[in-house]
Amino acid sequence: MIVRKLQAIRKSDQNVRTEQWESARLLLKDDDMGFSFHVTTMYAGEEIHMHYQNHLEAVLVLKGTGTIEDLGTGVTHRLASGVMYALNAHDKHVVRPETDILTACVFNPPVTGREVHDENGAYPAAADMAREPAPVS
Repeated sequence: MIVRKLQAIRKSDQNVRTEQWESARLLLKDDDMGFSFHVTTMYAGEEIHMHYQNHLEAVLVLKGTGTIEDLGTGVTHRLASGVMYALNAHDKHVVRPETDILTACVFNPPVTGREVHDENGAYPAAADMAREPAPVS
């Protein structure tokens, strides 16, 4: 059994921050669960372009409002508490938080914990990642 406290993760190298978001990675690849689990806050006023080419992601909005645009179709969806979206086809997308958006996210395959978006908005493939402490900025 794995038991972790969000407050402790927030103070560790498993909490990754950028100018656009902060992600507490509670379960990682080394936990051998087959997925990783994150609590992520996307900051109000940002425009976050993402394209997870190596991962599938499901996201549940816990708090906050904004939009997500599917760049492949041009369709924009409202985000609010209780809305789930799944990037089941490596969908290129942009999230536009109107307020800070608190989410619970699951990634498959699991991340190692130190990933940040590359120039394409993707996380590198797991094979490209060496296990080392997560960057905190």
